[in-house]
Amino acid sequence: MLDKHLMKLRARDTVSADEERVVRGLISETRVVPAKTTIIRAEQRLATSTMLLDGWMCRYKDLSNGQRQITALHIPGDFVDLHSFTLKQLDHNIMALTRCRIGVVPHDRLLAMCESHTHLTRLYWFATNMDAAIHREWELCLGRRTAIGRIAHILCEMHARLKLIGMTHGNWFAFPLTQLELSEATGLTPVHVNRMLKELRERGIAEVRGGEAVLHDAAALEALADFNPTYLYLNPEPQ
Repeated sequence: MLDKHLMKLRARDTVSADEERVVRGLISETRVVPAKTTIIRAEQRLATSTMLLDGWMCRYKDLSNGQRQITALHIPGDFVDLHSFTLKQLDHNIMALTRCRIGVVPHDRLLAMCESHTHLTRLYWFATNMDAAIHREWELCLGRRTAIGRIAHILCEMHARLKLIGMTHGNWFAFPLTQLELSEATGLTPVHVNRMLKELRERGIAEVRGGEAVLHDAAALEALADFNPTYLYLNPEPQ
């Protein structure tokens, strides 16, 4: 049930058998969430955090006129809202993009972990810091990258993150975002997203269709995106 999450932790540092026991004991229950369901609303009081076990989720903010901006994508193994442990409410919403299975983690169990297992506490502090690093890279995308560079970058990032948890097959991976959702993540119109995907396909660089992505020329895609994976901290110092 927690295999992907433990893979992410162990990609950054060692996790002892005792620490694994503690991590597995964090979840009080599991739930299945239908696709396109908002599970947490901004300003909702929270006593639990959410671990994504299967499926894709996103964080988003919206305006009063209904326009939505996706601010983060989450895949299996992610602690979607670990920061709610200290904040107790979020300034954004969390939605299941696909059918998801989640683990519910009560904050009192996180508190007990913090008080008894300092190394695990540092690992999870690292995880929230890395979320912030990803947010900064997305901000750079929205402010400075070209339209095709934004699409290329999100493909490069998701391939790297999915590869870490064994969810790629060479340069192929599941990519269940619709063109509307991709537009909401990149700050482009759906029409512009369609044009950029067509250009990537016609240039033989990458193809996105049917909930899948294939990076035909990963080097060319990374060049278009100006992609530097250091912000993902794939080889950090032990905690």
